[in-house]
Amino acid sequence: MAELAPTVAPTPTMAKRMQNMFNRKEVLISTAVFIVFLIFWQWGPTWFGIPNYIIPPASDVYHEFIRMLGSDKLMYHTLYTAKGVLIGFFLGALLGMIIGYILGMSPTAEFVLSPYILALQIAPKVAFAPLFVMWFGFTSTPKILVAVLIVFFPIMVNVLGAIRTIDRDLINLVNSFKASRLQLFWKVEFRAAMPSLFSGLRIASTLAVIGIVVGEMVGGNEGLGYLLVWGSGSANTSMVFVSIIMLTLIGLVAYLAVIWAENKVLHYIPKRSSTGPQV
Repeated sequence: MAELAPTVAPTPTMAKRMQNMFNRKEVLISTAVFIVFLIFWQWGPTWFGIPNYIIPPASDVYHEFIRMLGSDKLMYHTLYTAKGVLIGFFLGALLGMIIGYILGMSPTAEFVLSPYILALQIAPKVAFAPLFVMWFGFTSTPKILVAVLIVFFPIMVNVLGAIRTIDRDLINLVNSFKASRLQLFWKVEFRAAMPSLFSGLRIASTLAVIGIVVGEMVGGNEGLGYLLVWGSGSANTSMVFVSIIMLTLIGLVAYLAVIWAENKVLHYIPKRSSTGPQV
């Protein structure tokens, strides 16, 4: 009997090696761009004769960041804003999913409610902030409500579009197997809406930060929006830059969290590769 050939561990394909090389190249390019940006930020204002009170150099912003950590309770204000973003994002997304599903399932409800929802979306959200402050006082509620209003619409539109475009033949097929209403929702409608829902969640994760900041700037004495107003009122441009950077980090973390959840839930959807199809 002929001897079996020894098993050889498979080696990475050429496409895989190329993809790893491109990933390393992209990281290096991104890091280089960031370093160039910091250099230009540090010395660019001096080169162009821009005063520090208009655009402070990066070193001044860093020193202000260290000072604010101890003197202005920067982390407390950051966590306060982050908590509001999380609550406003969750409530706005939940409300958007519910209303979007109801409108998608009922053309009558869409016809009746759409004008009012559209009017609410068109109205500037900044105009609601002082009204909420008068109603609920200088608490966290007005800020969260503004975030809910901003987050609600993109989620609602994406879920509505996904529900309205479900293949009717697929629904009829499931109904032919005597599926219950709950099974139809879980097996067909819910899963069909997932890709569009996560697209809306990506947008909403950044809009939630805007909603909270608008509420904090209009009325309140806590949060990064409050620090923004305080810094601009005291002509402390470095404080304004620190607040903006911290808000950007909150939005970035929220966005990356949505992407992480999307990759976990929609793992079955193939991802586009920068190096072409795998071999």
